[in-house]
Amino acid sequence: MTETTTASQPASDFFAHVADRDAAVAHFRGRLGFEADVSDVAAALAAPDRGFVLVDTRSDASWAQGHVPGAIHLPGRRIAAEAPSRIPAGTPVVVYCWGPGCNGATRAALAFALLGHPVKEMLGGFEYWVREGFAYDTADGSAQLAPDPLTNIAEAGLGGGAVSADAISCAC
Repeated sequence: MTETTTASQPASDFFAHVADRDAAVAHFRGRLGFEADVSDVAAALAAPDRGFVLVDTRSDASWAQGHVPGAIHLPGRRIAAEAPSRIPAGTPVVVYCWGPGCNGATRAALAFALLGHPVKEMLGGFEYWVREGFAYDTADGSAQLAPDPLTNIAEAGLGGGAVSADAISCAC
């Protein structure tokens, strides 16, 4: 038998303090205004008029190792000085760094926001771009790895049906 609790009686101390509905809606709606996952960025890049600039904020060596096709390279420490001459004022920007263990994209997003750009951070960064099985460019040409079945359940055969290369997406 499954036990249930009422709203007035939390199941554990874990939920003893939880935001009310309005606060939760504001928080999560707000996060969607600041963040995008790699699947959403890939879909937006494939659109005929994507309406934003994708910026790789990593080092020169990291850029050469691999980067998202169509991204421009502008390391975070150079954004304040170089972005005004490279990206028109007010242009929406999506930034990424290495991955979830790095806050370089967050710092870069702040730098673009200070310059007045609408900005989003690509969650997971380049690491998850590669792990999801999307193609990437390197100093030696294009590359693509098989999707990691832990990040892309459709490719792992858990999403049902056949999956084509252009159907790679978040299973959410």
